[in-house]
Amino acid sequence: MSDLSTMPILTILTFLPLAGALVLLFVPRQREALIRWFTLVLTLAVFLLSLPLFTAFDGANPGFQFEENRSWIPSAGIGYHLGVDGISLLMVMLTAFLTPLVILSSWRSVTKKVKEYMIMFLVLETAMLGVFLSLDMVLFYLFWEGMLIPMYFIIGVWGGERRLYAAIKFFLFTMFGGVLMLVAILVLYFMHGGQSGLYTFDYLALSQMLIASKSQVWLFFAFGIAFAIKVPMFPFHTWLPDAHVEAPTGGSVILAGILLKMGTYGFLRFCIPLFPTAAQQYGWLIMLLAVIGIIYGALVSWVQPDLKKLVAFSSVSHLGFVMLGLFALTLQSVQGGLIQMVNHGLSTGALFLLVGMIYERRHTRLIADFGGLARQMPVFVTFFLIITLSSIGLPGLNGFVGEFMILLGTFEVNRLLAVLATTGVILSAVYMLTMFQRVNFGKLDKPENQELKDLNGREIATLVPIVLLCLWIGLYPSTFLHKSEAAAQKLLDEYRSKQDKIALIEEMSASQTNVINPK
Repeated sequence: MSDLSTMPILTILTFLPLAGALVLLFVPRQREALIRWFTLVLTLAVFLLSLPLFTAFDGANPGFQFEENRSWIPSAGIGYHLGVDGISLLMVMLTAFLTPLVILSSWRSVTKKVKEYMIMFLVLETAMLGVFLSLDMVLFYLFWEGMLIPMYFIIGVWGGERRLYAAIKFFLFTMFGGVLMLVAILVLYFMHGGQSGLYTFDYLALSQMLIASKSQVWLFFAFGIAFAIKVPMFPFHTWLPDAHVEAPTGGSVILAGILLKMGTYGFLRFCIPLFPTAAQQYGWLIMLLAVIGIIYGALVSWVQPDLKKLVAFSSVSHLGFVMLGLFALTLQSVQGGLIQMVNHGLSTGALFLLVGMIYERRHTRLIADFGGLARQMPVFVTFFLIITLSSIGLPGLNGFVGEFMILLGTFEVNRLLAVLATTGVILSAVYMLTMFQRVNFGKLDKPENQELKDLNGREIATLVPIVLLCLWIGLYPSTFLHKSEAAAQKLLDEYRSKQDKIALIEEMSASQTNVINPK
């Protein structure tokens, strides 16, 4: 860590993609090959820069590391404050890992407005990294809302036939949640100023504030609705299938792999530590909706005729597990939720890549249009099988680790919900294996499928890193769990400590009121 402490590593990581986007503005649109290579090399550089961050990160230190804290707008209490802890580290690494793979996957599928497409993804990467690294609430909000613009254009310009409808729906849903969150941020700002005399948007200062239980409830839901829309939790999920189906392959991968995790990250970073009493009071509701989402998402996925819609609805089910783990509020469940956020990004991102690869060849996503691909495309089917098994949580692959820890931690808190959630694991195996069998086995009787070519070198290079990471997490998860354990334990300790302090203060206040005004 000492080597990195002398350089603004977090600023470099966050704004290097944006700097690259500005450079691309001056590159002639006709030089498409140069634009593609420049974007790929730049995103690879961001990933390589993130590796020392991971290796130098002290997993035993539960606090924020590599902090950069400078005054920005002092008159308003707004600062430029970045930092990373065990909770945000894995999300930063996942963002840096997936982005170059998305660029590589778009090498041949994106043929119009290539320059603008690459610029949008570079701007989007800066926004995503900024969300996970910001420790000032205004800075966080700017990155959160800033993400909407490039994603809107990625869906609306390079998407399918109903791309404008999907892009507008995505924008409106997320913007609505963002407005609620902004109001809650301003309330926190004035509450902290009223209590301490210091008006600030700094997260570390605001997280020390003790908020009355009644005030916590509506602040919890103001933040919570914004995050629930992003996850998306049932019943806030209706924008997701349209956005996924109409987005280009790269947009679907980033949407599933990173953007949805902003919602689960927000619950863990803000809702639970800032509003612990409300989190405990309404945690059962979040857990119940999570279990409903697990089962609902699995059942709807089961009946989907479209490959991309099936994978999209599976996200509702898989992220239900994450929300269940986070609000079970045990160390095992929270760590399981964190690692499952990574797992979902890898397995579902890879599924969207595979669907995109087969769509480029057949220009259809209907399951009924396939069959017998194992004979024609054995390499494709091999990758498809590994990722399918990862998605359903086969022991030895990454999906098993997260789901097992979540269910184990939840069982300590609520056995009924844990048992009901387990049915989601069974249903996941049913709909994923059924889909895999229909697409890849049976008769190769359709002439269009008999002409299909297997994966090329670029496509294999896109999938191999994901498969290797799925195996790494499945076989040796402690590499990643060790980085988050201390931060997760600290979050739970502070959650319980603040809860006890607020309860004690309110009990003393109530007792004094009763003495002054006896009934």
